[in-house]
Amino acid sequence: MKGALIGWLLVAGGAGAETYSLERAIAVALEGSPSAKVAEARIAAATGAWVQAQAAFQPRVGLESSYLRTNQPVSVFGMALNQRSFSPGLNFNDVPDADNWNSRALVTMPLYAGGRNVANKEAASAGLEASVQGAKVVTQELMHEVTRTFLLVTKTRALQGAADAAVKAFEGNAQLAAQRQKGGTALKADLLDVEVRLAQAQDEAVQMRNANALARHALRHLMGLEAGDLEITQGLPKLLVPAADAVPNRPEFFAALEHERAFEAGIAVAKAGGRPQVNAFGSVEHNRGTVFENHGSNYTVGVMAQWNIWDGRQTKGRVAQATAEWQAAQEETRKVRLGIGLEVEQSRLALKDAEERLRVSARVIEQAEESVKLTRERFEQGLAVASQLIDVETALTGARVRRVEAETNRLIAVAALRRALGLKMVE
Repeated sequence: MKGALIGWLLVAGGAGAETYSLERAIAVALEGSPSAKVAEARIAAATGAWVQAQAAFQPRVGLESSYLRTNQPVSVFGMALNQRSFSPGLNFNDVPDADNWNSRALVTMPLYAGGRNVANKEAASAGLEASVQGAKVVTQELMHEVTRTFLLVTKTRALQGAADAAVKAFEGNAQLAAQRQKGGTALKADLLDVEVRLAQAQDEAVQMRNANALARHALRHLMGLEAGDLEITQGLPKLLVPAADAVPNRPEFFAALEHERAFEAGIAVAKAGGRPQVNAFGSVEHNRGTVFENHGSNYTVGVMAQWNIWDGRQTKGRVAQATAEWQAAQEETRKVRLGIGLEVEQSRLALKDAEERLRVSARVIEQAEESVKLTRERFEQGLAVASQLIDVETALTGARVRRVEAETNRLIAVAALRRALGLKMVE
């Protein structure tokens, strides 16, 4: 508890001092995210189940010790024999109180369990591998969410920059309109129109600032950071577009295959209920008492076979149930495979659409900037009204916003495609 409190204080006091790149943000998330910790715990649990399945092939060794005192004739007779103290003079109609201290070591060894132990081991192995693949699923989901949220932070930051630029531009336009109105070359309505648009731009800048703060908070949550501010590197991160012939390598599919293998092993477990079981056993014991004042040791070894000839069709029902579950698992695997194929195709089309939008947005900004320059010069000369200046400034802001969205959406599409193919976000 003390260590956890110190760690929290360190995070609270020091978080925000580091500027995170995408690679660093992903690394921190994989190390400290609760989702990653849950996946690790599930692997540990599956490993424990696998160890238990392995134990079925090992001998069982136990120790027992007990003390007994009685005057029950048969028990007294047995104590005398075990302690090597039997005497023909012992009157069984009037036996004395006798005691016995018994210490025993027991060993049992399974020889044949009808295939149950082998099948349980196979199911446990499949469960462990499924947990490993499940952890990879969590890792990929976490990497994708961190990447997407990281890009959202860069997007809102860039939109905030565009909004601030619009505020600055309209502040300049407001000053220009005030000078013209003072000089009698512009109406007061023109100044009011510019001032209204300036107020709108300021409101939009506040909204973008708040959106950026919320996005940074969401990123901090994904990274598992308890408190503190968070900053990211400037510019957009680099994400490589996968090759056109890249084949999906999704852990969800491999996890489904392992679940299918586990259910198939469950059929063998069910069938074992109708087969014989053979176990070997042995024990060594030592008996000592205070009444007969002697002691003795003995051993027992043997083999026992058991076969459940009729169980009211319980085994048959279990086999039918296990077979149906296996068939359902096969269909789940096929469902996952088809879903992955659809996701890859959708991601490729989304990336193509985002790249086309990005190419268009570049030309629009150049045209909007040139239009603002010309309209502002005309407004200074009294050849354009305020509404025209407001329109071109608004168009420029909109073009910048669309450019930011296009750049970010392309990277988000690249990240989605990499996730669909089962690739890491950054190489």
